[in-house]
Amino acid sequence: MDINNIMRSVVTVRATIPEDAFTAGSLGTSRDGSGVVIRENGLVLTIGYLITEADEVWLTRHDGRVVPGHALAYDQQSGFGLVQALAPLDLPAMPLGDSDAASVGDTVVIAGGEGESVRGSIVAKQEFAGYWEYLLDEAIFTAPAHPSWGGAALVNAEGQLIGVGSLRLQMSRAGEVTDINMVVPINLLRPILDGLLHQGEFSPPPRPWLGAFSAEANGDVVVMSVTEDGPAAKGGLRRGDIISEIRDGEVDGLADFYRKVWESGPPGAEIPMRVLRDGREAWLRIRSADRNDFLRKPQLQ
Repeated sequence: MDINNIMRSVVTVRATIPEDAFTAGSLGTSRDGSGVVIRENGLVLTIGYLITEADEVWLTRHDGRVVPGHALAYDQQSGFGLVQALAPLDLPAMPLGDSDAASVGDTVVIAGGEGESVRGSIVAKQEFAGYWEYLLDEAIFTAPAHPSWGGAALVNAEGQLIGVGSLRLQMSRAGEVTDINMVVPINLLRPILDGLLHQGEFSPPPRPWLGAFSAEANGDVVVMSVTEDGPAAKGGLRRGDIISEIRDGEVDGLADFYRKVWESGPPGAEIPMRVLRDGREAWLRIRSADRNDFLRKPQLQ
């Protein structure tokens, strides 16, 4: 594995987001991370939250040269984002590997745009449910953690890209707490890449969205907060509510909660849910929405 060759395909991604953007309050108006060149024409793959609603993007090469970029597309379901360089990057594209073939224990490198790489291994491949209504059937988890994980390239022993860094988490093993990275597998990109390139988004039916930030505690789904003026807030869901049932089905953890919501019909459908609030049960009826309707869209060029 040639680290220097790997680093040549990794760039720094810096994005500026308008102050009145929907995600400005939660993700900030200035976002820094990494991306990896996946096509010779300067197409850069990154993690979507870095460029969501961005009106300005800059890419920095390994040698310090800065090139303007355009936030071309982002996909809410996978979490991937694409940036197109608006001037020649003159960098090699990193070949895409097969994330399904990666196994626990494999040696990998996580490479960031600031020039720092971390050699580690895959410590788990398993389901991941994020508090922002996000679910991966099988995410990749690596250790040790890269300090600048957002958009960093996960590279296998053959020098192929098998994932993009999304989060830094902690895992307890044998009584010791270890910092790890959660990585979005590259195989999720293959079926959606053409749609992202030509339409700015993948185009299956959109998932219903509630605007609720939730966590799992001992199997219970607990609401941490709700998006102002979002469907959950309008439907009466509150911080501290425990969501116990969707329609006629009991909720068994965060991933099950998301799946039941997404199976409840298209955005706009009314979703009945039973919640436990201050020791009492209540039924709410929340009319879902399409999350993308709340976001500024990338302008195709």
